[in-house]
Amino acid sequence: MEESYGSIPTSHLLGSVPAVISEVKSTTNYEVPEANLQIFPPNSGGDKGHGYQPLGRPSETFEQQPPNNWKGVFSVSSYTQYFNVDTDVVANRLISSLNPVAGDFFNKIEANPDLYGLVWISTTLLFVLASLGNLATYLMQKRADSSTSWNFDVSYVNAAAYSVYGYAIVVPLAYFFILQYLGSNAKLVPFWCMWGYSLSVFVPASFLLLIPVEFLRWVVIILVGTSSASFVALNLRSYVEGSQGSDLSILVFAAFFLQIALAVFIKVWFFA
Repeated sequence: MEESYGSIPTSHLLGSVPAVISEVKSTTNYEVPEANLQIFPPNSGGDKGHGYQPLGRPSETFEQQPPNNWKGVFSVSSYTQYFNVDTDVVANRLISSLNPVAGDFFNKIEANPDLYGLVWISTTLLFVLASLGNLATYLMQKRADSSTSWNFDVSYVNAAAYSVYGYAIVVPLAYFFILQYLGSNAKLVPFWCMWGYSLSVFVPASFLLLIPVEFLRWVVIILVGTSSASFVALNLRSYVEGSQGSDLSILVFAAFFLQIALAVFIKVWFFA
C-alpha cells in the first residue's frame, strides 16, 4: 500500500500549477476588439432630443422659449428679463433722461429695455408728491396763518397713484397702439421705459416746489416740464423718424404737450 501511494505522479500538484498556466497563456492569443461603446438605444438622427446620445456628442442646451400666446402676459417669468439691470445701467439712463436734447435714448436701451426704471421712478414720485404736497400746503397755510396746525391729507396719495401710474402706463400704451395702427414697427416695452425715465426729473423738482413763493414754483415747474417734454418729444421723433410723415409729427407734438400738462397738474394739485 505504501509503495502504491509513493508511485502516484505529482506533476499536477502545487509545484506544477504555474507551469500549466504559463503554457496555456503562451498557446492562447486573446485579442480584445477595439472598444466602441454606445449607449442603447442610439440616436437615429431623426428627432433631436429623443433617445440617448452616443458618447462624445455635446449635449444640447435648453433655451427658455418665449411665450407665444396671450397666456404669457399673465406669467411672471415673461417680465424677469426686463428687470435684469444693475445700478450702473439705471444710473446711466437716469443721467440720460436729464439731457433732453440728446435724442438717443432709444439707441441706448435697444439691447436691453427695462421696466425697473418705470416701476421704481413712478413709485418714488408717488410718495414724494404725496408727502411733499402735504408739506407744501402746510407751509403756504402757515405763512398766511401762523396758528395753522399740521394735517396730513390722505387723498394726496390716491391722486398721486392715479395720476403717476395712470400716465406712465396708459400714455405709452396708447402710443404703441396708434403707431401699430399707422404701420410703424413700434415696441411697447421701450415706450414704457422711455416714459418712465422721463418722470425722474420731477422727483428733485418736487423739493424745489416746497419754496412757499408762488412765482418761483411756477418758474420751476415750467422749466422742469419743458425739459421732460423735450426729452419725450425728441426721442419719440428719432424713434419714428422717416416712418410715416406728418401723421407722426402730430403725435410728437401731442407727446410734448401731454408732458407739459402733467407738469401743470402736479403744480396745481399738489403744490397749490
